[in-house]
Amino acid sequence: MSTRRSLLALALAASTGFAQPAAAQSSGPVVFAAASLKTALDEIAGLWGRQTGLPAPRLAYAGSNALARQIEQGAPADLFLSADLDWMDALAAKNLLRPGTRSNLIANRLALVAPADSKAAIMLQPGVDLAGLLAGGRLATAHVESVPAGKYAKAAFEKLGLWVSVKDRLAQAENVRAALLLVARGEAPLGVTYATDAAAEPRVRIITLFPEESHPPIVYPIAILRDSAHPQALRFLEYLKGSSARAIFERHGFILPSPLRQGS
Repeated sequence: MSTRRSLLALALAASTGFAQPAAAQSSGPVVFAAASLKTALDEIAGLWGRQTGLPAPRLAYAGSNALARQIEQGAPADLFLSADLDWMDALAAKNLLRPGTRSNLIANRLALVAPADSKAAIMLQPGVDLAGLLAGGRLATAHVESVPAGKYAKAAFEKLGLWVSVKDRLAQAENVRAALLLVARGEAPLGVTYATDAAAEPRVRIITLFPEESHPPIVYPIAILRDSAHPQALRFLEYLKGSSARAIFERHGFILPSPLRQGS
């Protein structure tokens, strides 16, 4: 394992408190979740504890790519909540998901953001001078080859014919929340994040949303991992689909896929 991955494994272990298999502990299931879910999922986890009286789940946030790789290397998580289908597909291909537990939980929109006091204005369409709007600064994104938010951003820029003009002007971060922070601190004049991230950070504002047809649908799949033995893993998964969690997701700007809108 590389030094970087070793450090990530140690960080995840520290953040979730797992030194033993999850089922052996008197604590909630370990949830590996995309960084963009932090604000909503923290709130949901707290509500779960209050409503059920059960220990709160232990939440570890990072880019979906980093979390999936940790799972591949044996990190003892119980559930995985990815920000795109590709990384969940990668785990499914290696038989690391519990059969019958995978579903699409929520969806999102992609946004171009700027510091809250910025006067920048633009419509994202083919031929627009996005590079000019940067005025010599950098465009903050998550890593465009691996992190879902960055992959969506690259796909959108390619579809809009803007990739060539911005590809050398990127400030790439390890996850979407790190990219958001670059904009919030004023270190980048523009950034690409999910709409929900922008809503969670008062120091940024959304300039415009990307056309939905410019990138693949932003879908968050969830599944229990094959080796999970935690007795509350399935119950927490079902709780995330229930009305209490749905209300929180929607309040934070997430979109419910049609089956969840229609179901209970």
